[in-house]
Amino acid sequence: MSVKSPYYIFLCVLVIFITGFTSLHAQERRVKISGIVKDTLSIPIPSASVIIVGSSLGVSTDDEGRFSITVIDIDTLTIRFSCLGYQTQEMNVKAERGKFLEVFLKPSEEHIEGVYVRSQQRRVGNIERIGIDGLKASPNVSGGLESLVKLLPGVSSSNELSSQYSVRGGNFDENLVYVNDVEVYRPFLIRSAQQEGLSFVNPDMVGAVEFSSGGFTAEFGDKMSSVLNVRYREPKANALRVSAGLLGVSATLEGVAIGNSLTYLTGMRYKTSRYMLNSLETKGDYTPSFFDWQGVANYKLSERITIGMLGNIAINRFDFQPRVRETRFGVFNNTLQLKIYYEGQEKDRYLSSMAALITAIRVTSNFNVKVIGSSYYSNEQETYDLLGQYFLNELDNSMGSKTYGDSLINVGIGGFLDHARNHINLKVQNVNLLGDVWFGRSQTRWGVQLQREALSDELLEWGLVDSSGYALPYTGSQVGLDRFFGAASTIESYRTTGFAQTDLQFNVGSWQYRTNVGFRLSHWSFNKEIFFSPRLALSFNHSNYRSLQYHLSFGYYYQPPFYREIRLANGELNRNIKAQQSIHALMGAEYYFTAWSRPFRLSLELYNKWLNRLIPYSVDNVRLRYSGENLARGYARGADLKLNGELVPGAESWLSISILKTKEDNLYDSYTDEGGNTVYPGYYFRPTDQTFSVSLFLQDYLPGDKSFRVNLTGVYGSGLPMIDSTVPDKRSFRMPSYKRIDVGFTKSFFDSGKQLVGNLKAANLSVGVDIFNLFNFNNTVSYLWVQTVANQEGNSYRFAVPNYLTSRRVNVRFQMNF
Repeated sequence: MSVKSPYYIFLCVLVIFITGFTSLHAQERRVKISGIVKDTLSIPIPSASVIIVGSSLGVSTDDEGRFSITVIDIDTLTIRFSCLGYQTQEMNVKAERGKFLEVFLKPSEEHIEGVYVRSQQRRVGNIERIGIDGLKASPNVSGGLESLVKLLPGVSSSNELSSQYSVRGGNFDENLVYVNDVEVYRPFLIRSAQQEGLSFVNPDMVGAVEFSSGGFTAEFGDKMSSVLNVRYREPKANALRVSAGLLGVSATLEGVAIGNSLTYLTGMRYKTSRYMLNSLETKGDYTPSFFDWQGVANYKLSERITIGMLGNIAINRFDFQPRVRETRFGVFNNTLQLKIYYEGQEKDRYLSSMAALITAIRVTSNFNVKVIGSSYYSNEQETYDLLGQYFLNELDNSMGSKTYGDSLINVGIGGFLDHARNHINLKVQNVNLLGDVWFGRSQTRWGVQLQREALSDELLEWGLVDSSGYALPYTGSQVGLDRFFGAASTIESYRTTGFAQTDLQFNVGSWQYRTNVGFRLSHWSFNKEIFFSPRLALSFNHSNYRSLQYHLSFGYYYQPPFYREIRLANGELNRNIKAQQSIHALMGAEYYFTAWSRPFRLSLELYNKWLNRLIPYSVDNVRLRYSGENLARGYARGADLKLNGELVPGAESWLSISILKTKEDNLYDSYTDEGGNTVYPGYYFRPTDQTFSVSLFLQDYLPGDKSFRVNLTGVYGSGLPMIDSTVPDKRSFRMPSYKRIDVGFTKSFFDSGKQLVGNLKAANLSVGVDIFNLFNFNNTVSYLWVQTVANQEGNSYRFAVPNYLTSRRVNVRFQMNF
């Protein structure tokens, strides 16, 4: 055929026309399908593959698990969803314009009941996702999720009875806790871990956990140290879980109804710590009783609207009638013994409730809105009248002596009377509007909140100390009190806050970047203060070295006073007080590798915090006593190292090492020495300066028998400083280091379908034994100061008598799932 042949020219034109028409017609009939890929705990799965079966079309999900793909408008098509560590799922979908899919992938990894990290990826903003499965398998004195949080790098706690923890030099009040996007609070009058009871978070209801030890994004509130973000799971089937032990009982009921439109999850807990408290040196009648109920329900009105509810009621009682205390302390060549005989009693009551209504609306496939209204109520009462007579003696420490261990010399004798009538009523109501908008590879999140706080209190607390017939402090002319505090106030204030932040992903050459830029704006009507808090986070990695990732964070973090911080020493309220400020700067890296054919991760983070407008405080057990004024500046700097991985298949273990240095300088604490010179003490250690700490969490099981499991937790923390506020130069000494190892053994007898009574079937039955404080370490939580009157030479002495924590205890527990 000739090139100039009309048949050839016609054939070419016909082919071009048909091809162009077909292409144009196909473009006109293309539709976009979008959605989100999650795991069974509703945690978004990033980097999951979304492929149209039978074609070359495919995309990957972003960091929030979202995807969007354009396909030809045909009747049905098959989409395959896959990701490393999850079971592949295929779904037949009708191609419709605006189609939105919510896909759940099941984990494919083999695991035992324990705690393990589902996703090793770090979310932008230095907040890490941690999936939790079977928290009850680990030995746990407090019974809460916080016992595992304490084992994370940068987190420290020197009291196993308490759920409170400090993060990178901060105190207990500097930690944010969220449950289903609702901020939760802890009691204010608690002064010792014995009174504390249950924390808000119910571990049996937890579905997903995020934690940040600093450098978190603007979506989280105004605190200076950390964020614990908890989301309760959404049930997929009907189930009942019951557990009991020497420390309490719990039950959890969950299910679906009304054609899977309604899901509900409710849990009850009862805890008694009498068994643990009986190991303390102060003997008496301990009657602690802590009860908690929580419920979550979600109803899907339509494909776009879901209404949820979260409720909680906590009733905590602590009654105590002490009888006698005997404590031996000192060094070998100077051993002392304090013996106290008591009369009186203590009665504490803590009642709190919380209710939240959550409405989630998916306006479009790229725009979500959530409206949250919540109310929190707390009524706290602390009352005690305790009379004690004490004897402080020096003991015979001569080896082989017939009186070895007996009293040789009486060093001090006296008595004391402690009295308190403290009452607090608190109401917090707020309305919160949150929104999410997606534009391609970026996401913008914003929110505004209005909060009302109403508080009334009556505080009366005093102590009288008598030593050898002399009231201390001794004046020679009148009887004085060792301490006195009395106040009554009513406060009503409003807080208005707003935030906006944007997540953005982009590539520069072979480097992949993920950044978050945001800010918070807040106002408090009590002191008329407005503050602006910018925050920036960046994570990046090289495409050829995906196993090595880097991240940076920088931001301003303000913490406005809430209640305790605004009260001066004389009981008056300080309306000129300002929010404390912490400027965070941190950098870190994570290295992912494989050993013994199992995944591991090594992470390192360096940080520095500049602290301004600090409100100094002292620590007494778990109670913080603030000065009520912005008097100091300070810093906190250190490094955190964590190695985690599977020592045995499917069982996550980790080792955390932290180094910390934190100091503060009171700008108004100068004094005049004997020579008439003005002295500025300068920087001194903050109460949370724990220089070195190591935490260990191990899981294991018998080879060939995964029904028998072992969980071990270990903690070592160097001693905390004790500041002597009675001397102007603030001399300090260190408490002994905190050391503790707990181990738990669990045996599962059957795994599914066991017929019990009638149609009732058990899915799992397990029995466990825990040994707390395996090596019976004597850990000091605080000190009781005993002062003697001046002798003939005019010398008076103060003795720091250690208050020890619990000794070795054995707990038995069982758990059954239906």
